[in-house]
Amino acid sequence: MDWDDLLTALALYLVLEGVLPFLSPEGWRRSMSLIAGLPGRQLRLFGLVSMLAGLALLVIVRGGT
Repeated sequence: MDWDDLLTALALYLVLEGVLPFLSPEGWRRSMSLIAGLPGRQLRLFGLVSMLAGLALLVIVRGGT
């Protein structure tokens, strides 16, 4: 992996993170308040599932190399 790949991934992450607040600020605000009210255990589980899904997608896209 070189720096271009890492910076490209960071840029794409920032674009994707900005889509929902841009399209629906009130919906995003409601979602964030609901998420903030979740217990820590559920947040950790959500984070783990997100990481595993991202890792699986990366392996599929990059072909395991």
